[in-house]
Amino acid sequence: MVEFNSPPLDDVFHALGDATRRRMLRHLAGGERTVGELAEPFAISLAAASKHIKALENAGLLRRDIRGRTHYCRLEPGPLATAHEWLGFYERFWTSRLDDLERVLREEAEKTPPTTGDDR
Repeated sequence: MVEFNSPPLDDVFHALGDATRRRMLRHLAGGERTVGELAEPFAISLAAASKHIKALENAGLLRRDIRGRTHYCRLEPGPLATAHEWLGFYERFWTSRLDDLERVLREEAEKTPPTTGDDR
């Protein structure tokens, strides 16, 4: 079972809370990228890109390998699965609530007699 109160889940949602980091993850879904390649689509310095990458790394969402002077990053999908499972609870909750609402509205509609145009 997933520990929903765990700090790693907090780190994942913190990392996903930033649009730049979400876009970096999307790029990583296409395969391994260098830090420079991850920074390229954004108007940010390599230092700023490194801070975003560090947040993703701290959340376990990417793994960084250093080969020579080049840092290569790749997606680690495990923490995303944990976040998806956590969100799934609320998806099931709201689906159930909306199903209940639909049932009540249908029952009310069945109780209400149809109106005709002459009832003005």
